[in-house]
Amino acid sequence: MNAPSSACHQTETPGFPGISFGTGADGMPVALVGDTAFAMAKARDKRHYLVTAWRLARPMGEWTRDDFYGHSGELADEAAFRARVLENAEHQCEKRALGRKEICSHASTPWGASQGGTLYAEDVVFHSTAGHGGFHISADRNRKIHPLLRADGGWYEEDEGWAAVAITFPHLFTAFERRCAKRTVKDSWPDAWEAIFGTVLQPGEAHEKDRRAFEREHAEHWVVASAITSKHKPGFVVDEARHQVYGGPSDFVGWR
Repeated sequence: MNAPSSACHQTETPGFPGISFGTGADGMPVALVGDTAFAMAKARDKRHYLVTAWRLARPMGEWTRDDFYGHSGELADEAAFRARVLENAEHQCEKRALGRKEICSHASTPWGASQGGTLYAEDVVFHSTAGHGGFHISADRNRKIHPLLRADGGWYEEDEGWAAVAITFPHLFTAFERRCAKRTVKDSWPDAWEAIFGTVLQPGEAHEKDRRAFEREHAEHWVVASAITSKHKPGFVVDEARHQVYGGPSDFVGWR
């Protein structure tokens, strides 16, 4: 681990990778967990984001925003930044204890040729490819996946499908990964979650269920939907009794 600069203080937790907190060259709160660097980067409207980098060679006091390229979501304040760093340290410690092994692989996957894999168990392998990746599990393992989440052939892609593997075989995953898996299943497959766990997800607990409710409620309304935002007219459900047709200045590309 890089030695912290004079502006930093270091906290060592037994069983955890080395954890250091400090301040970067441009005043950002920064941290180091093993080889992973973190920073609390400023954005517009007094918002902050967690950004990451890998194996920064310079001392922490010399780090700037330009050194970071990974984006890991919004932060409420510096306490939230520290909590996310400590969560990552716990995750790294647990992952190391699980003893996962990197293997050479050229297997054919639904996402292209494997460029290498991570062995979670003898019959649970995560494959990386040039464009995507995901898990392949054995037929025996796959029969244990709930039918509402089961994928033919035992292939589970890395964006959402992996969560089906994690909630079925939780002992192969860290606490952080298990929390992410639960969130993913709730958001993406709320019907499956309710059937598996015998519960009813309430409003705000599942993105997909909330989306369906919104669409039912506004089935007869005009709804603004665009990947491009406008500071003149933010997105909303159109109320034809109150909202006038707008033809003025706009931020939309090509519309002046």
